[in-house]
Amino acid sequence: MDIKPFTIGMGDRFGHQGHAQLKAVTTANAEGIRVHPTWNKSNREHTIIGTKPDSLRAEADEAVKAAGWAEPYYVDADHINLTNVDGFLAASNFFTIDVADYSGKPADSASIDAFVAKHAGLTGSLVVPGIAEPIALDDKQLRAAAEKFLWAIQEAGRIYRHIEAAKGTCTFVTEVSVDETDRPQNPVELLLILAMIAGEKIPVQTIAPKFTGRFNKGVDYVGDIAQFEKEFDQDLAILTYAVRQFGLPETLKLSVHSGSDKFSLYPIIKKLIQKHGAGLHVKTAGTTWLEEVIGLAESGGDALQLAKDIYLQALPLFDDLVKPYAPVVDIEKAKLPTPEQISAWDSETYVATLRHNAEDPRYNLHFRQFIHVSFKIAAKMGTRYTDALKANAEVIGRNVTHNLLQRHIRPIFGA
Repeated sequence: MDIKPFTIGMGDRFGHQGHAQLKAVTTANAEGIRVHPTWNKSNREHTIIGTKPDSLRAEADEAVKAAGWAEPYYVDADHINLTNVDGFLAASNFFTIDVADYSGKPADSASIDAFVAKHAGLTGSLVVPGIAEPIALDDKQLRAAAEKFLWAIQEAGRIYRHIEAAKGTCTFVTEVSVDETDRPQNPVELLLILAMIAGEKIPVQTIAPKFTGRFNKGVDYVGDIAQFEKEFDQDLAILTYAVRQFGLPETLKLSVHSGSDKFSLYPIIKKLIQKHGAGLHVKTAGTTWLEEVIGLAESGGDALQLAKDIYLQALPLFDDLVKPYAPVVDIEKAKLPTPEQISAWDSETYVATLRHNAEDPRYNLHFRQFIHVSFKIAAKMGTRYTDALKANAEVIGRNVTHNLLQRHIRPIFGA
C-alpha cells in the first residue's frame, strides 16, 4: 500500500469527531489541498478509555461513507510493539512501530561488525545532494550509531514481519518512530537509521525522528527555530539520498509527531517540503480532545460545568496524570488556575484560557497542557461526558473542523 504524499494524523480519544475531522479534509481537498486522513489512536489511549482498535476503524469507515470520500484513508495503530500489536491487526492499515524503548540496548557484536563492514562505503567525505557541505563519516560513528540503534531497528524488523505474516505483503503502511528517544537524532544518525531499516527489509514509508527542541503536547514549539530549519532541510535531503542509496520506497517521507499547534514551525515546514518536492505526515491527535473541551465550555450551562469538573477532578491527581507524558509536557503547577478561580469562570474566560491564541493575554499554556493530559478524567465520567458530546455536537464539531482546517491543514499544506 503506497501512502499519499500529504497525510494528516487525526486522533479522536472518544470516537465522536470522525465526521467533523473529515469535513476539514474534504473542505481542504475542495480547495485543491490534496491531503489524506489518517485516524490514529494508541494502545495507551484505548486502555484508558476502554475502547478497542475496531471502534476506530468503525468511526473512520462511517465518516468516510457519510461524506462520500472516495480517496484512500488510513487507520493507524499508533506506537505499537510486539506486546500489543495483535489487537490492531484486523482494524489497521497503517502501523507506527515505536522503537524508543529499545534504543540504547546493544545488538550482538557480530551484527554491529557486519553493519559497519557493509556500510564502509559511506565513510570519508560523503556528498549528499541538498546538503551544502560534505558529511565527514568514519567507522567510529558507524559503530556508535549501530550500538545505539541497531537492536531497536532489529526489533522493528521483527514487529514488521509479524504484521506482514498476519496481513500479507503490501497491504499496509509502515512508519518507524524514534521520536521518543532520549535525545534528537542529527541528519547523519537519521541516514544510518535508514540504512539499518533497509537492512531489515522494512518498506518504511514514514519515519518520525526526534527533532531538536521541545515538541510539547498541544502548544507551540520551544527551541532554536533556525536550528530546526537547518536540520529539517537536511533531513529531507537525507531521505531522498537514502531512497536511492538503500532502495527504500519512493514514498518515504518525514512524520512530525506531536505536530499540533507548532504554529511557529509551519511556515518553515511548508517552505521546505515545497523546496524538496517532499511528502509529509503530521500527527495532531490530542487537539481534537482539547476542541471538545473548548466546545463544551463555549456551550455554557451544564456543559461548561462539566468542563470545569474535568479540571477540578484532575488537579488533585496532577502528578499521576502528568508523569506518563513527562517527555512531552512542561507544566508549572504554580501557574495553573486555582479551583476557586476556575469555579468563577464564565464560558468566555474558560475558552480564552484554553484556546491556543498567544495574542490573548488570558491564554495559559500550562492550563492547556494539563487539560491535554487529563482525558482520563473524562473517561471516568463515562456517559456523563459522552452524552454531553452528543448534546453539544454542533458547537464541538465546528471547533474541531475549524482547528484542523484553519490552524493546521491550510498553514502546513496550503498553496
